[in-house]
Amino acid sequence: MRELVRTNDLVKLSWLQALLADAGIEAVVLDAYTSVMEGSIGAIPRRLAVIEADFARARRVLEAAGEETSL
Repeated sequence: MRELVRTNDLVKLSWLQALLADAGIEAVVLDAYTSVMEGSIGAIPRRLAVIEADFARARRVLEAAGEETSL
């Protein structure tokens, strides 16, 4: 797995995951449960990750959607 994005913005995270899913790229959210265990105060950002083989294509998908600042 390789991290694409690290954020506390749950809406953005959902949007990026939907963009990738639409392109046929499976992405997983890491640290979601850790953040919940810490009280969801935003101290621990969630990470969006893809398998290494999909990393370059996933970056291109997000860049094409105007999300290059998220990377």
